[in-house]
Amino acid sequence: MDILHVIILSAIEGVTEFLPISSTGHLILASRILKIPDSDFLKTFEIVIQSGAMIAIINLYWKKLIADLSLIKKALLGLIPTVIIGFLAYPIFKDVLLESTQIVSISLIIGGVAILFIEHRLKSHGNKGIKHIDKLNELTYKQAFITGLTQSLAIIPGVSRSAASIFGGMSIGLSRKTATEFSFILALPTIFAATGFDLAQKGTDFTQGEIISLVIGILVSYIVALFAIKWLLKFVSTHSFVAFGWYRIILGIVFLLLFWR
Repeated sequence: MDILHVIILSAIEGVTEFLPISSTGHLILASRILKIPDSDFLKTFEIVIQSGAMIAIINLYWKKLIADLSLIKKALLGLIPTVIIGFLAYPIFKDVLLESTQIVSISLIIGGVAILFIEHRLKSHGNKGIKHIDKLNELTYKQAFITGLTQSLAIIPGVSRSAASIFGGMSIGLSRKTATEFSFILALPTIFAATGFDLAQKGTDFTQGEIISLVIGILVSYIVALFAIKWLLKFVSTHSFVAFGWYRIILGIVFLLLFWR
C-alpha cells in the first residue's frame, strides 16, 4: 500500500465515518478497486484511521462534553452493547466479514431500503406518543443505551454505525439533529475501543513504513472529517436521509454486479 492509497483511503474514511453510508464498507470496496492486497495491516489500518475522525469530534465537541459530563457517561453506557457483541463477534468480523465484498454490498442495499422505509414511516406517522428530544442534555440514559444497542448492528460491514445509531435515536424520539450529534459522541468510545482492541490483538510491532502510513492516515482522516461533520449538521437541518438511502442501494447493486463471484 503506497502513500497515494493511504491518502485515498483516509479521505474516504473522513468523509464517510459520520454519514449513514458505512465507512467500513466504502473502505473495503475502495481497497478492492485500488487492488490493494489483503493483509493484516490493511485491516488494522482501516480500523485505526477512524481515530482521526474521532479526534475531529473531540475538537468540535470538547466544550459541550466538559460542560455536561453526563454526555460522556451516556456515551459509555451506549458503548456496552457494542463491546459485548463486538468482543463475541470479533473473530468472524476480522477474518470473514471484512473480506466479503458481497456482504458489504448486500448490507448497503438492505440498509438503503431500511432508510427509505424508516424515513417514509417518520414522515407519515412521526413519533406519536414519544416525547421529542431537541437538545443533547435532554437525552436520557435509557435512550442512550437503546441507541447504543442499535449501533451494535454495525458490526456487520456495510450496515453503517452512523445509520444504525442515528435512526435508532430517531425511532425513540430524538430529533434528527440531536440523533446525529449523539451519534458523533457515541462514536468516541466506540471507535477508540475498537482501535485499542485491534492493536491489542495485533500488537504494535509495525514497520517504519507502516507507522508513517498510520500517522498520515489519521491526519488526513481528521482534516477531512472536520469538514464532513460541519456539512452533515447543516444538511440534516433541512433535509432527510432519503438521498443516502438511494445512494446506498445504487452503490450496493453496482458493486454486487462488479464483484460477485
